[in-house]
Amino acid sequence: MKQTLFTGSCVALITPFTDSGVDYEKLEELIEWHIKEGTDAILICGTTGEASTMPDEEHMAVIRFAVQKINKRVHVMAGAGSNDTRHAIELSRFCEEVGADSILTVTPYYNKTTQEGLYQHFKAIANSIRIPVVIYNVPSRTNLNINPSTLKRLSEIENIVALKECNLLQASEVFCLCGDSLTLYSGEDGNVVPLLALGGKGVISVMANIIPKDTHNMVKAFMDGDLETARKLQIGTVPIEKALFCETSPIPVKAAMNLMGMKVGPCRMPLVEISEAGLSQVKKALKDYGLI
Repeated sequence: MKQTLFTGSCVALITPFTDSGVDYEKLEELIEWHIKEGTDAILICGTTGEASTMPDEEHMAVIRFAVQKINKRVHVMAGAGSNDTRHAIELSRFCEEVGADSILTVTPYYNKTTQEGLYQHFKAIANSIRIPVVIYNVPSRTNLNINPSTLKRLSEIENIVALKECNLLQASEVFCLCGDSLTLYSGEDGNVVPLLALGGKGVISVMANIIPKDTHNMVKAFMDGDLETARKLQIGTVPIEKALFCETSPIPVKAAMNLMGMKVGPCRMPLVEISEAGLSQVKKALKDYGLI
């Protein structure tokens, strides 16, 4: 049985930007708030963190900064994915060097390789480092699914220990094939409890950016056997979850955080400001939930 990196809620943390770069003072403030609120792990420079628009120098600086500020208080997962295997290896080695606890590496996008190509890509990354590897399967963004049979092969690699799974339809088969060799975390805020029911250990979450305590409590309640509380929390967050994905993430979550007074700045192009209709939906969800 492989190690469980964390049980609970891992926030897919936004990156606060200014016109000139990263707002490191705000980033530190967010890190401290999440630790105080009970967030179990922090993913830095993931999709929600807009890593795809961050040059390597900035990407690496943010990871280094976060690792130093968190200082082992919670698990730090660093986004190190790329559709260029060599680039992914370079980023992964850097994450290990600066002290990240694990890396998150996404399915190669755009190239659209074969299942054998996926296996060789992730194997090469895992073999280049010693720290744990979390694979990220998100077909809606990459147009490519990692099949359960491929995940079975990957789970046999020692330091590939977990999967951020956005394809709930195949989760049962992944559990059946991989057993204790692969920990599953929900990559969808709307499917946390369903994945926990199958044997998952938590969520890597967008909504945790605004409701960290409730996201943590949802998983904790389930793990403590309080299924009714977990169910109520999952159902209660539906309007929040729908609002945060009414437009391409992280556009709505950054809008929500700014409405809440967090002053996290804008998204980077090609992501744009939220539409009036989207902003209205986000405002209503926040008001109904008591956040503004």
